[in-house]
Amino acid sequence: MIVVSFMSYILLAILLFSIGLIGVVSRKNIFVIYMSIELMLNAINLILVTLSRHFATMDGQIISMMVMAIAAAEATVFLSLIVSLFRVKRSINIDDYNSLKQKDTL
Repeated sequence: MIVVSFMSYILLAILLFSIGLIGVVSRKNIFVIYMSIELMLNAINLILVTLSRHFATMDGQIISMMVMAIAAAEATVFLSLIVSLFRVKRSINIDDYNSLKQKDTL
């Protein structure tokens, strides 16, 4: 049986969160940004469950379930927003959605 250490889970979660953060910051495709946000939420869930298991409490698992419920609601709203925006602009590039950007007042 393979035994995975506590630090391996934490390092994996940090790696997943870093990949998600890089995806949010560097990509222009709105679906890639959405998937990167989901990756970061799952990394947080992994940390919560790992800490919960390490300290032998249920708190982290309960909070993780709440994060999953919030992520499901966020997915519903975000995907409906993407579909609505795509119907208007016919593009999934985030640069095409700068109509709400504040103009310089000079």
